[in-house]
Amino acid sequence: MTRTRIKICGLTREQDVDAAVAAGADAVGFVLYAGSQRGVTPQRAAVLASRLPPFVTPVLLFVNEDAAQALSALATVPGAIAQFHGDETPQRCFESSGAGRYRFMRAARIPLGLAGSDFDLVKYASDFSHAQAILLDAHVDGYGGGGKAFDWSLLPPAVDAHLVLSGGLTPANVGDGIRHLRTCGKTLSVDVSSGVEADAPDGMTVKGIKDAGKIRDFVTAVRAADAAS
Repeated sequence: MTRTRIKICGLTREQDVDAAVAAGADAVGFVLYAGSQRGVTPQRAAVLASRLPPFVTPVLLFVNEDAAQALSALATVPGAIAQFHGDETPQRCFESSGAGRYRFMRAARIPLGLAGSDFDLVKYASDFSHAQAILLDAHVDGYGGGGKAFDWSLLPPAVDAHLVLSGGLTPANVGDGIRHLRTCGKTLSVDVSSGVEADAPDGMTVKGIKDAGKIRDFVTAVRAADAAS
C-alpha cells in the first residue's frame, strides 16, 4: 500500500502539536512570517518543536526572508527543513538553505480557475531542482493558508519532482486530491492548515488554532485513500 505522508501546518499551540503527533502526522509546520495570523517567532517554533518525537519533522515556512535570518531560524530549530513560500528565486533558496546545508521545499503558487493551465509546473520543478519537493498551493493573497483549492486536473501528468499537495484541503476532499495526483510526481504528500482549524462562532475558522478531531479525520481520510489505491 502506498503511504501518503502528511504535514499539519500553521501550528501555534502545544496542544495542537501534540494532536498532530498523536494523529500520525509525519511533519508539522511553523509559519515564520510576520504578515500571517499564524505567524510565530523562531524561538516560539523551537519551543513547540521540542515536543516532537523522533521521525516527525519540523518545517519552517518563510516568505521572502533575508537569507541570514532564515539560516539563523533553521539553526534555532534542530532537524528543521525550510519551506520557501514567497517570490524567492532558485539562487535565493539555495543561499537561504545554506547552499545545501538544510533541505528545503519550494511552494508553487498555482493560479485559481482556468488560469492554472498556464502555470508550467514541469519548468518550475526544473528551475528549483535543488528543492527536496515542490509544494502545490493555490495563489491567494497572503501567501497561502487561504483555504482555496486550485484545479488539480490542470496539472501536467508527469513532473520530475516529489510533490506536496496543499491549498484548500479538508478531510472531505483530500482523498480526491490524492487520487488525482498520486502518479503525477515521484511521490505525493499532503499539507493542510486551514482545513483542520477550529470553528469560530461566525462559521469561519480561527487561524492558527487547530481542532484535534479535524486533524484525526484528515489523517483517517488520507489513510483511506491509501488503502483504496
